[in-house]
Amino acid sequence: MRRVRNVLFIMCDQLRYDHLSCFGHPRLHTPNLDALAARGVAFDRAYAQSPVCGPSRMSYYTGRYVHAHGASWNFVPLKAGEMTIGDHLRPLGVRSVLVGKTHMRADLVGMARLGIDPDSTIGRRIAECGFDAYERDDGIHPYSGHDPDPAYSDYLRRQGLGGDNPWEAWANSVVDEDGQVRSGWFLKYSNLPARVPAEHSETPYTTRRAIDFIAEAGEQPWLLHLSYIKPHWPYVAPEPYASMYGPEDALPVVRSDSELADPHPVYRAMTDHRVSKTFAQPGVRDAVMPGYMALVKQIDDSLGDLFAYLEQRGLMDTTMIVFTSDHGDYLGDHWLGEKDLFHEPVIRLPLIVYDPDERADATRGTRCDALVEAVDLLPTFLDAYGGAAVPHVVDGRSLRPLLFGEAPADWRDAVVCEYDFSFQDSRIALNLPSRDCWMRMIFDGRWKYVHFERFRPMLFDLHTDPDELVDLGASPAHADERARLHEMLFAWARRPRQRVTVADRAIESVEIQARIAEGGILIGYWDEADLAQARERFKPRFASSNPLVRPTLDRLTGRVVAAADLPSSTVAPGVVQR
Repeated sequence: MRRVRNVLFIMCDQLRYDHLSCFGHPRLHTPNLDALAARGVAFDRAYAQSPVCGPSRMSYYTGRYVHAHGASWNFVPLKAGEMTIGDHLRPLGVRSVLVGKTHMRADLVGMARLGIDPDSTIGRRIAECGFDAYERDDGIHPYSGHDPDPAYSDYLRRQGLGGDNPWEAWANSVVDEDGQVRSGWFLKYSNLPARVPAEHSETPYTTRRAIDFIAEAGEQPWLLHLSYIKPHWPYVAPEPYASMYGPEDALPVVRSDSELADPHPVYRAMTDHRVSKTFAQPGVRDAVMPGYMALVKQIDDSLGDLFAYLEQRGLMDTTMIVFTSDHGDYLGDHWLGEKDLFHEPVIRLPLIVYDPDERADATRGTRCDALVEAVDLLPTFLDAYGGAAVPHVVDGRSLRPLLFGEAPADWRDAVVCEYDFSFQDSRIALNLPSRDCWMRMIFDGRWKYVHFERFRPMLFDLHTDPDELVDLGASPAHADERARLHEMLFAWARRPRQRVTVADRAIESVEIQARIAEGGILIGYWDEADLAQARERFKPRFASSNPLVRPTLDRLTGRVVAAADLPSSTVAPGVVQR
């Protein structure tokens, strides 16, 4: 029988769901990911928990919503003590390993408070989001705040591509038509090839490091998080990829002048962000899209090499493969750049899951339209390794019933996404305190409702307006729909998410009075007969685990106990022994 022994958890950074051919792109062909989808399930309605790298990834790694884990933006540390994939899988004998990016910021203050040495094994795991880092690379060298001179820089130097910052000089530089070296940070040069040879660029390098780990892994089961830093900006790719696409190959931009006619105040402020104003200019998108598409194509080619290696090693029959992204990219849609709101190009995920288990044979090559979330992956991994569900800690649900062709009657009827925009210029423009900068979205498969503090909501009907061009947040005709969705969001927000030290099943499996009385605490009993009746009702659990209490309860319920059989301390003054 085929069962999961290893998990390959692949994540791209800022990859839109609609930029794979298996998700409908007509010109950007991704045959290796298409082949993976043909062996597994493609999820058509998968959603991120946040439109920004850090909080989205922390939800993937913890299985918890953003307001539960608290790492609400890129520079906000995940607090020490939050359980992550590695913490859940390690007791099952599974090694959790990282190759690539996490965007994790270590909680050094929390570790200091708890007396944890950052250089200890547990300190390093806290700093690496619970993973054992085979090689971490968050990109944007050398200013990422994690490693000023990562291994990739040394690798480039060994190839003769040196300098103080080899990444900037080679991977993020181009040569213009005048022979001048230009930085890839400037969007103007995104359609020019990077100076680095393709084989030495970041994506194939990261892929080879993943292969290195698999080759060295030995017999211990593993989960490998292969996390690419592309197609995240800078949008420059090496040849031959840089020349593969032109502006004519890009999807048409989705935006309308009507969106700016009477815009929501927060949306209006975000269209004033520098990146949004730049993408709104003529010619910018034409320069960027060839580079973005090229980076996606290179990822697909590199994954072809990785999948071929797994086949060669005979690992495809025992390795679950999950492919996804942390979020998408506006790329000029809706007059926006980057990823600051909840439109589909940003929060809808490309999600493909291949499960080698024989029970998944019935769904191979199919598509699933269930509403799924990023938080569902951790419980899926736990399920694959035979672990027990932890619903008091993890907000998501295992996807394996869907992979096995089941249709759980109690599957969710809506997805939620959260964003803390207090770190953005829009907060300053709107003159908001940081605590009023949380916005939350709920989407039920048709209606997308966005709640703001201090401002009216936004509302989109994706059945009649799939491009989300018409905001119905102030429409009198849709007041009932807004009220319904607001209540759904409020009901979701009311669920407790911080009681993680005691499982729900532990609370629900024991009668309250029995548990209290077991400790010798008798609250609300009228007399000995009342206590005796309770003991009989809850028998045999009543005081069954506390033999030190049982003699006292026996005495108080009138059982004949010889004084000689009692410890002297149990004989209370004024009590007649019978």
